[in-house]
Amino acid sequence: MGIPDRIKNYTGRYALVDDVPFKMPVATENSPALMAAFLCDYDKANALLPGNELHAVKYHNGKAIFMVTVINYLHTNIGKYIEYSIGIACTRGPKPAPRMLPALFTSHYNTGQYILELPVSSEISVKGGKGIWGMPKHKASLDFIITDDKVSAQYELNGHFAFRIEIDKPAKCNFPLNVGSVNYSHFRNMLMASNIYFKAKAGIRMGKNAKGSLFIGDHKRTGYMRDLGIEGKPLFTAFMPHANGVLDDHFECWFITYKDKPQKVTPEGFASVINMGLSEDWLPAPSITDYQQFKI
Repeated sequence: MGIPDRIKNYTGRYALVDDVPFKMPVATENSPALMAAFLCDYDKANALLPGNELHAVKYHNGKAIFMVTVINYLHTNIGKYIEYSIGIACTRGPKPAPRMLPALFTSHYNTGQYILELPVSSEISVKGGKGIWGMPKHKASLDFIITDDKVSAQYELNGHFAFRIEIDKPAKCNFPLNVGSVNYSHFRNMLMASNIYFKAKAGIRMGKNAKGSLFIGDHKRTGYMRDLGIEGKPLFTAFMPHANGVLDDHFECWFITYKDKPQKVTPEGFASVINMGLSEDWLPAPSITDYQQFKI
């Protein structure tokens, strides 16, 4: 899925939203990224999706797909920052999609992921990502480390270990990717859908060739994920040394409806971002090394 002509037509223009400046399009260049997918319990994963029109993708053996994507944004309008996405692969529609078809007919089934957790490095990224697109961003200690044989990313919050992903670094990254994806999130008790388009050359490993490790801490923001029955062997891994991405400024939001009148309790709203500044400063890098106890 290529970038829409609508976006190409306003390239080079400028925007200012909630005091966050943008040179259009909202894009990044030459930013390394990793991605990994793991199988998990379908019913437990599906129960985490809000509303009645998001449905977990069902793999051929009746499992759901737990997704981890980490991008080290090196060139953006709002400075450098790491974005650490943890989610459930899903579709949108009146009923669950048939097995396997969402991967082949992504537009028809509105295939994407529901974001469970989205820590980032900087305050300005939280202000823009949550305040404009409704993404569940919050500031945390993150890293993105590339060695000769591994790519890893660790997430800590307030001095506590939360999450870590490691994948084997592929010898070659020459598979061309030109894809679009939908991110769904829950903000102001509405569902939000935003589109991102990526172009890169990737090193992809699947099946028995996919090697990586997942570590999930007992922090309240991630500890519940340990109960999803996540399998330790990845379904696939991917590394993109120089990814180029565009976040669409057109997005959707709509009400979540309930069978009965809901209680007067909602998730985070504008109050969580309205007084935020535009700082690009990062917290200290993750430093916890005894994470082996949390290996899945």
